[in-house]
Amino acid sequence: MTRAIIFRRLLVFLVTALVVTSPSEIAEARSTPARVASKPTGTWTGAWTGTWEAAASGTVPALPGASIRNVVHTSVGGRAARVRLSNRLGTRPLRLGSVALALQRPGEPRSPRAVEGSVRAVTFAGARSVTVPVGRDLVSDPVALPVPADANLLVSVHTPADSGPATYHRSALQANFIAPRGDRTAEESGAAYTTTVDSWYYVTGVDVLGSSAAGSVVALGDSITDGTGSSPDANHRWPDRLAARLRGLPAHRGPGVLNAGIAGNRVLLDDRGPSALTRLDTDVFSRAGVRTMIVLEGINDIKGTPEQKDPRALENAYRLVVRRAHARGIRVIGATITPYGGHVAYTPAREAVRQAVNAAIRTHRIFDGVADFDATVRDPARPSRILPAYDPGDHLHFNDAGMRALADAVDLPSLVSKTSTRRP
Repeated sequence: MTRAIIFRRLLVFLVTALVVTSPSEIAEARSTPARVASKPTGTWTGAWTGTWEAAASGTVPALPGASIRNVVHTSVGGRAARVRLSNRLGTRPLRLGSVALALQRPGEPRSPRAVEGSVRAVTFAGARSVTVPVGRDLVSDPVALPVPADANLLVSVHTPADSGPATYHRSALQANFIAPRGDRTAEESGAAYTTTVDSWYYVTGVDVLGSSAAGSVVALGDSITDGTGSSPDANHRWPDRLAARLRGLPAHRGPGVLNAGIAGNRVLLDDRGPSALTRLDTDVFSRAGVRTMIVLEGINDIKGTPEQKDPRALENAYRLVVRRAHARGIRVIGATITPYGGHVAYTPAREAVRQAVNAAIRTHRIFDGVADFDATVRDPARPSRILPAYDPGDHLHFNDAGMRALADAVDLPSLVSKTSTRRP
């Protein structure tokens, strides 16, 4: 045995000793099946591309001793992956005992079962366990797992102790699973995952390596982008529908699509999660391969409390978003704010603000391009309202047909153009 090998093994032992402290945790670590890869293998060259995202929207009580199996849906594929985990909104260091990545069994969107042989351990600087500081995100080592496009992955996280409030994404519109006791991250059958939850815990992104995709597109938005009103476990949010359209392009032209929607989110004020202005760095600029962003935000500023009565405040905020994006070479497409007539928060005065903001989006050259969602989904007979065929019943959000209509309103060439951004 060479000195280099002895040194590496000693280093791994020391790192493990620092983070695995209790006898029960040591026993669990030793019982991990040998077929689960414990460190990345292969040559990790090429560009990373974002394939999935969930923006941190708040916190919930931690689940000490449990394993959480998050189900996430890819937009593009690659020959390897890496996982993004977050303690961004936590108040104490987050202890992760182990993390695993696997393929969910096809055709079983509400199942915790993994494809046989697909479970891979996720490591961080070579270690299975890691502590994430307060207010920080963490990106894993590369994971040697071929990832298909348009497929579900399982990101399983074991939290051995109470690390305080858990950073999560509240509205997943996807069944996720909890195994109440023990490290079950490597379990293929999913039998221990007996509880279902509709939120994503800790995981905020997945990137792929070796994709032929032309970078990625981030959809920055509120509950409409988050998918409220669409069918659960079906990936029918408008960014998912957009990803399906982009997969019809030649492989080298179709970007990945990242959904940075948060239900209740505002442009100007923190409410349900940090404001759009506050979270640009974490939810857009830090993501892999971002070339374009689509902004659909503002309705919660207009109808929320306190309400935004000055259209110029939103216009100025949009211009700030564009300036910050252009400084990083990112194109910005602005989407007009969709109707909400008939909703409990609707008033004629607020409708006048919405119309003024939309007029600015269309005519004031704020953005590099415009997706006129308002014109696409409004009822011609009552322009302040959504077409009944797209309305799930609350007069604000969209059903599956409405989500498809929004995605179809996006001009695909505007997302894959190589033209340099103009500075307003």
